Amino acid sequence: MVHPADSGLIQVAVAYVLDIAIGDPQWAYHPVRLIGRSIEGMESLLRRLPVPERMGGMLLTTLIVTGTYLVTCAVVFAAAKGCFLGEILAGTVIVYFAISVKGLADEAKKVMKFLNKNDLIHARQTLSRIVGRDTGHLTEEQIVRACVETVAEGSVDGIVSPLFYFFTGGPAAAMAYKAVNTLDSMVGYKNEKYIRFGWASARLDDIANYIPARMCAVLIPLASFLCGCGFTRSLRTAFRDGRRHESPNSGIPEAAMAGALGVQLGGPSAYQGEIVEKPFMGDAQNPLTRESIDVAVRIMYVTSVLFLACGTGMIIFVKYL
Repeated sequence: MVHPADSGLIQVAVAYVLDIAIGDPQWAYHPVRLIGRSIEGMESLLRRLPVPERMGGMLLTTLIVTGTYLVTCAVVFAAAKGCFLGEILAGTVIVYFAISVKGLADEAKKVMKFLNKNDLIHARQTLSRIVGRDTGHLTEEQIVRACVETVAEGSVDGIVSPLFYFFTGGPAAAMAYKAVNTLDSMVGYKNEKYIRFGWASARLDDIANYIPARMCAVLIPLASFLCGCGFTRSLRTAFRDGRRHESPNSGIPEAAMAGALGVQLGGPSAYQGEIVEKPFMGDAQNPLTRESIDVAVRIMYVTSVLFLACGTGMIIFVKYL
């Protein structure tokens, strides 16, 4: 009989290797895309109901997150009823879909590739796939800044957070987190359309990422040190500037990455034609260059390995406790 801890270790190890080897599949039936389509359909339905927008948004959040969790539990349970290998396979596939290490790295490197060709048009277009800001008129430095910021944020919501919830609650918890994150990316805006309807989704995303983001305040500096950058500067900047951001979580990995690279992130950005003034994080000791993207990606990779090691150690500790 295989111990549950062993099955968890097998699932996360194989899922991580698959992600590094293959990346995020562009599949129409990808669970996150199915969640996205469910959000669109449910939003359309709830907006027709005679309820206040905030209540409708709370219903949307509850139904999507709970439904995702229960469906994932059902899939794992059904697979486990067949055989042990079925449970391992189901859990592995779910975790594989929940994390995005190579996918984020590949998108960032595509931006860098076009910058190396001095092709700002395609660099902006590629960047627009991974950021929410307007990219049509960004300079090279602004493109690099946006890309580095996204890699830093992605270290939390694309890697550490889903793994954190897997380690603490299994495959269903990891996929439920992806539902929370997808809700925030689709309805968690502060514009007129979503300021009330998306309130619950945005707040739940803040809560879900609270602990993982603060873990990155230490993980990114450690990864920075292992990549030949400054541990102390990254750690100091994370604690000094991380709380300046309007988001309770996004500023922490961005500040840690800014300190690691010795650059300044933040500043004004345009969203749907509206300029948003973001606080500056880090000190402009070094210029933002194309190489900054490459270093940020390396730090992100090492951060993922460090957290994977921490989670694995936790599972082993609990097993023999």
